[in-house]
Amino acid sequence: MTHKPIISIDNLNHYFGHGQLRKQVLFKINLEIHAGEIIILTGPSGSGKTTLLTLVGGLRSPQFGSLQVLGQELCGARAEQLVQTRRHNGYIFQAHNLHGSLTAVQNVKIGLELHQNISAQEMQTRSIQMLEQVGLGNHLHYYPDKLSGGQKQRVAIARALVSYPQIVLADEPTAALDSQSGRDVVNLMQKLAKEQGCTILMVTHDHRILDIADRIVQMEDGKLVQAVKM
Repeated sequence: MTHKPIISIDNLNHYFGHGQLRKQVLFKINLEIHAGEIIILTGPSGSGKTTLLTLVGGLRSPQFGSLQVLGQELCGARAEQLVQTRRHNGYIFQAHNLHGSLTAVQNVKIGLELHQNISAQEMQTRSIQMLEQVGLGNHLHYYPDKLSGGQKQRVAIARALVSYPQIVLADEPTAALDSQSGRDVVNLMQKLAKEQGCTILMVTHDHRILDIADRIVQMEDGKLVQAVKM
């Protein structure tokens, strides 16, 4: 029995701008991603990697073709459908995007606030457990300005994974880190993803971390040029 893909992209085209300024940025993208896979998108700047990531994540609405995430068609989806899709995702950005006025544990808790069915006590417990899993059990009440770059990115990973998302979308998560911190961060993502059975789609230029991928998908000028099985 073949499992249905968790992300299914069929002849996806995408444009920015309108009228004479309209520019096509994605061309006939076809890609299937299955549960538990780690997929890395590589390619030069401006090749469409982040645009594709934001479409899969429901942060933008796809325009032409088909993009199904967890069985839900996002092409032409209404705003509330996109919000529902985002609830299944964890996001990790290049800039960790932590709130400077919140402690590590408060930042992680934000990852649970979309989920109304979780009590305040459960939120606190899960946030602490997640920070312990990323090795920051001694830094629960530190503010971001007292954490190193690698520690901030680990808080961001904890925030992304605390809701046990089915899909984690990561945009250049190691770009601001030295090689050891970068390696630690992706090893951690890989370990936690395998434990939680979630799928990772990661955009990166960082050749030092390509070995964690099940497949590497290369993009150029808005097209998929090849997918390499690792």
